[in-house]
Amino acid sequence: MNLLQDIRNYQPYNEQEVCDQAHMIDYMTHHSDYLSRENQTAHFSASIWTVNPVRTKTLMVYHNIYDSWSWIGGHADGIEDLRSVALRELQEETGVRHAVLVSPDIFSLEILTVDGHIKNGRYVSSHLHMNVTYLAEADENEALIVNENENQAVQWFSFEDALIMPKEPWFVEHIYRKLIEKCTDCNPCKNCFAGRLRT
Repeated sequence: MNLLQDIRNYQPYNEQEVCDQAHMIDYMTHHSDYLSRENQTAHFSASIWTVNPVRTKTLMVYHNIYDSWSWIGGHADGIEDLRSVALRELQEETGVRHAVLVSPDIFSLEILTVDGHIKNGRYVSSHLHMNVTYLAEADENEALIVNENENQAVQWFSFEDALIMPKEPWFVEHIYRKLIEKCTDCNPCKNCFAGRLRT
């Protein structure tokens, strides 16, 4: 795969994605270490927005560092195939092994701010995650596990609750709401809450 080409080919969904796509492309053309955490200013991460097949619920984790319910994802750590990173993070953080990507294409782009924090006993300075999101479907009855190194809990939420439970307002308004709306755009079922978001 060619991550830069995938990002160039991606069709932005809104103004946030137009701006962030342009910044990502510029950053990638000027920094060769954009996949590595050794670049302490900005580096790539992958997230996975996981929904049930009828698109009424999403799977979230309670993140230790961010102290909030959150989507699922992790650092690229040198791996350009961010699809595999996203699926790996889903399995490691939730125990879900049988999720299927709805498409190999990028589902969403966003540049995320990460506040300074302590991880593994070391201070990590504030920086940016240039994040690529993929959409996956999973059976909500599959057994879940909690990865205590990363999270305190794992749970399926209705789309309504996914906009209420997280403690990070910017993520709710600019990311989670967008992802739910995008699920609606490609979901034939318009009678659920997601279908009503855009009406």
